[in-house]
Amino acid sequence: MNRIAVTGIVAVSQLVLVGVGVAPQLSARIAGDAYVVRVAPVDPIDPFRGAYVALDYPDLRHNTSQSFVEPGLGALDDGESGEVYVSLVEEDGIWVADAWSRTRPDDGPYLACDDRSWQIRCGIESWFLPQDEARAVEDQLRDGAVAELRVDGRGNAAVVDVRAS
Repeated sequence: MNRIAVTGIVAVSQLVLVGVGVAPQLSARIAGDAYVVRVAPVDPIDPFRGAYVALDYPDLRHNTSQSFVEPGLGALDDGESGEVYVSLVEEDGIWVADAWSRTRPDDGPYLACDDRSWQIRCGIESWFLPQDEARAVEDQLRDGAVAELRVDGRGNAAVVDVRAS
């Protein structure tokens, strides 16, 4: 009887951990509002992760003053690491970065990101696809495309669609 209880506790604990891991993406997809942002391709296939399109967001970068801008959102060079919040504003139907902060904005749409690694990550950097669709989407992105993001009230974001602009 004790073994059944322990097995049940272990199984429930694992389900809870999976739920915690996917909660931000699910929250964004279910309760989030739609925002359209410009995207560009970075890398189409990773032999270890499968077929996906790595997305770059030119209008969300932190530092675009460099002559050569590497893909990604950049980094905050303030000597700190941790949570980063990117406030969004709409310009001609496209949402772009307005301000970058270490404190959560009081209002307005924003992305909750993290810069504990070498660059800022918001959970919208990859879009997984079936193998045969990844190349076609990469070609579409080269010609100019936008991504539809769903962003919830806490800044959690998820990519729900990529289409030609």
